Amino acid sequence: MVIWTIANQKGGVGKTTSTITLGGLLAEQGHRVLLVDTDPHASLSYYFGIESEDLELSVFDLFVQVSTKEQIEQSLCPTRYENIDILPATMALATLDRSLGSKGGMGLVLKKAMEQLRDEYDYVLMDCPPVLGVLMVNALAASDRILVPVQTEFLALKGLDRMMKTLDIMQGEQDKPFSYTIIPTMYDKRTKASLLAYRSLQEMYGEKVWSSVVPIDTNFRNASVEQKVPSDYAHSTRGVYAYKKLLNYLMNLPAVNR
Repeated sequence: MVIWTIANQKGGVGKTTSTITLGGLLAEQGHRVLLVDTDPHASLSYYFGIESEDLELSVFDLFVQVSTKEQIEQSLCPTRYENIDILPATMALATLDRSLGSKGGMGLVLKKAMEQLRDEYDYVLMDCPPVLGVLMVNALAASDRILVPVQTEFLALKGLDRMMKTLDIMQGEQDKPFSYTIIPTMYDKRTKASLLAYRSLQEMYGEKVWSSVVPIDTNFRNASVEQKVPSDYAHSTRGVYAYKKLLNYLMNLPAVNR
């Protein structure tokens, strides 16, 4: 099982879109994929038509009780896609930092839960909220690689700086260094601002920045209306093509660095 955590402390940069599109492409290749929604807004869950507030179990329950493998599996929701399941979020997640944030051992809840599912899935993709708290800390601690989508505009670069500082702080508490890839998103080749932001990313973060970009593509929005992964909705669009290139890059990294 390979775990990718999609995180950034700025909202609206393409985290959920990246999670869904990469997950869909992996499933098309025959991989068993679990998408984990750790955002109280539950956008990932709603994308697939899951009314999370009507569920008996969700990712929230992993934090409030010691869960067996059977209980974790009962929390999973199938999707219209045979190879994609979701561990959904609920609004109750918003209370975790206040109720459990200071409790010892809460930083490894998701990592321990995923270990129990190790034989059930090939890839796990975790969609994070844009807030540093117990949920993001859990997702980062569980990851094999962190994917950091960054909109190619200068305000988003400021948010990236906060995310990098978070990784530096957390890395001191881990037994292994974080592996991460910065993904330039929402690139608009018609604007000078996008080009300058992309060049700034390369200058500041070098080889940590994926060498290509994810362009603006209205098909991502249209796919969400149909509740389809983008590669199913419009397989040959420029946005999907970019994510195919990204997935190929990620899957060809050395196994220890994936």
